[in-house]
Amino acid sequence: MARTYVQIKDDLEKEISSCKTKRIKVDRALKIIKRAISDSIIYGGNTSKGNLIKTKKIINLLHEVVKSEFARKGVNANHIKPGFGLSKGELKLAGILKKKDQDVSLVPNNEKMKLEILLTDGILKSKNDDYGKNYTEKVLTVNVRSQLSSFNNNFDTLYERTFAEALNLHKRCPNMVLGEFYMIAVNEFDKTDAKKKKVSFTKNNNVDAHIEKYLLAFDAINQRSSKTDEAYKYEKVCLLIVDFNTLKIYNTDAELKKDGLLPKTTSATIKNLTFDTFFTDLLKTYETRFGKGRFS
Repeated sequence: MARTYVQIKDDLEKEISSCKTKRIKVDRALKIIKRAISDSIIYGGNTSKGNLIKTKKIINLLHEVVKSEFARKGVNANHIKPGFGLSKGELKLAGILKKKDQDVSLVPNNEKMKLEILLTDGILKSKNDDYGKNYTEKVLTVNVRSQLSSFNNNFDTLYERTFAEALNLHKRCPNMVLGEFYMIAVNEFDKTDAKKKKVSFTKNNNVDAHIEKYLLAFDAINQRSSKTDEAYKYEKVCLLIVDFNTLKIYNTDAELKKDGLLPKTTSATIKNLTFDTFFTDLLKTYETRFGKGRFS
């Protein structure tokens, strides 16, 4: 029996809540996401699919993947904010121009928050910062985004927003370690069939050129090596490229080229943007700047 829209939402919330006691892997999360979107299409077409995405339950499940991977790398659960299975409790950290809720934060031990009055110009002038610059700089943060359809649309706006957030924090806290986890879908859910409440998959036109653009763009803001490196860069970026038809994650250039998702002669590469190295590299960079054992 097909699930109703309410059941789909409730089941997603149960999966998120279950992460309080068990860790989730990325492949399982993708299966859950595919089933939820497929069932929402069967129930109510594109409208239900769009409404489901707007609930943020799908992106919150990806937050749990990020938290779980950090835990597998040895991070104590008490240092992961928000806690497992929770979406409330994000740290709202102040950069040079604005404050923003951070999707996933690792907070250091043996550091105290200190109320600070912000002296910067603009909307933060004379505002309170409950954490203070010293504490903020020692928080490791990861922001999580996804595009499940038409990932070639609004690229400029989304890309500018991505590097602006790194710039905002690094200009105030140059040593801060930042991660960007960005999922895009190839072989995405077909909108035309979804209108008929039918699930099928389609590739974007010129998908290889679009993937090439993403790889070049995100590699340009990746691997910030020190506090003197460009402030708009992230210490590490993960570009999670997913085929939602086969639930395949692409980890190599050869895989992308074989499936016609990357031009054969391009200089663009996914080598430094893979899921496999994202968490380890972030923690290594943090250890280099602030020492060992800060999240244990």
